[in-house]
Amino acid sequence: MVEVESPCHGEVVAGKGSSAPPRMIAWEITRSCNLACVHCRASALHGPYPGELSTERCFEIIDDIASFANPIIILTGGEPLERRDFFEIATYGRGRGLRMVVGTNATLMTSEIAKQLKSVGIPRISVSIDFPTAELHDKFRGVPGAFDSAVAGIKTAQAAGIEIQINSTITKLNVAYLDDLLQLAKELGAVAFHPFLLVPTGRGKELEEQELPPEEYERTLNWVYDKQKEVKGIFFKPTDAPHYFRIMRQRAKEEGAPGAATMSAHPHAARGLETMTRGCLGGISFCFISHVGQVQPCGYFDVAAGNVKESSFREVWESSVLFNDLRNFDKLKGKCGACEFKRICGGCRARAFEATGDYLAEEPYCIYVPKLAAYNKT
Repeated sequence: MVEVESPCHGEVVAGKGSSAPPRMIAWEITRSCNLACVHCRASALHGPYPGELSTERCFEIIDDIASFANPIIILTGGEPLERRDFFEIATYGRGRGLRMVVGTNATLMTSEIAKQLKSVGIPRISVSIDFPTAELHDKFRGVPGAFDSAVAGIKTAQAAGIEIQINSTITKLNVAYLDDLLQLAKELGAVAFHPFLLVPTGRGKELEEQELPPEEYERTLNWVYDKQKEVKGIFFKPTDAPHYFRIMRQRAKEEGAPGAATMSAHPHAARGLETMTRGCLGGISFCFISHVGQVQPCGYFDVAAGNVKESSFREVWESSVLFNDLRNFDKLKGKCGACEFKRICGGCRARAFEATGDYLAEEPYCIYVPKLAAYNKT
């Protein structure tokens, strides 16, 4: 399984149920995978998995999406290259004018596959590397040789002219290697490095004890802020870490940065694949489509807004109760509801759901206390 990010490109407008078209969609076109990563939100293994969407249904979903939106589509899995009609789906999406990228473990990459990706118009792939050494990475990924195969796959893709983004899932097991992982990403010639803060769902629940405690979570995000100002030549941001948008504002204000109250004050604010506008975007400008057609706020948030086997994607996106709840920031509860940063952070709704069963509950891994002294903890 490869982590997929959820940035949006363009400002997020806070509203009460407004449904602007999605800016990015992660699509798990197959759950089948050749690895067995211990943190996998999908608990993916070799398929085939029953109920996966047919090629024809995938084309219909693409038509539906393209009829009202122009999002970036992340083809992911599992391992998307395990799907035999992968290139048919990617080609069809590009033909409808959609921007297609791929989340892969890169271990299946060959020169032929890389050339096909390039010819289809795939500009970038994201590859997960969680430790800076082969021994540690292979243990985490569950397959000997996974590190060397991933590095070889990265170089093969680069030789075909494809950009590389490195993703790393950060836990207690590897937080001490963050500097090394960033350095490795630079040495590999990656254009972006995205540390993912573990969301303990799927097989990742087995790593729940290895999730960073809130205080370490905060220190890690401050490390990211400091490093972003030092590191040149690579885009660098945390993912699954909505608190970062609070920290970014707080740090900029402390440093007296001009325009600290605006997101664009951040030196790495950008557009397209590198946009940083808000924390949790699930159901707001981003969503996830599962291998069986379930539409979710994100891949870690295993609650269905609807299913594209039963409804059109547009109908689910615009009309689902779940998505419209998430778009109404005034529905947030506890300290998230009282927080002055709720419109740029929002807390991780997947973590809130996993911890409490209520996706509108306060974020369980945030140590910040809102300025409002009294708030509803229910």
